[in-house]
Amino acid sequence: MSEFPIAKPLLEDSYFLTDWPLCQVRVMDDAQYPWFLLIPRVEDAREICDLNEEQQLQFLHESSFLSHWLKAEYKPDKLNVAALGNRVPQLHIHHIARFISDVSWPDPVWGKKPMQPLSDKEVARLQELFADITF
Repeated sequence: MSEFPIAKPLLEDSYFLTDWPLCQVRVMDDAQYPWFLLIPRVEDAREICDLNEEQQLQFLHESSFLSHWLKAEYKPDKLNVAALGNRVPQLHIHHIARFISDVSWPDPVWGKKPMQPLSDKEVARLQELFADITF
């Protein structure tokens, strides 16, 4: 795991999966949705436009890779990719696989239902999967 500081709420609500060239990859601790985060390791970045051009291109590459992986792994009806940061200003981009059958559909996932923790088995499975993904 990289030594780059991650905002406390993100650490508390997610699990580390791996470090890619630009971003730390984490999974949210909510079993209701396949919900992943990309957190660029760039000092004081709050918005995607705070990344330089090279970093933006690398972010796009990593985001696209994660999005394709989510589509292949979960076969969602829709992907939600968003950088809100209203409560946690550190730049972090949510990648959420959504299903017509999920508990919040068609509304956003934020604040709809209390988070349901991931099982230890699922966290271990994802950590093992992402340990083998390299850029």
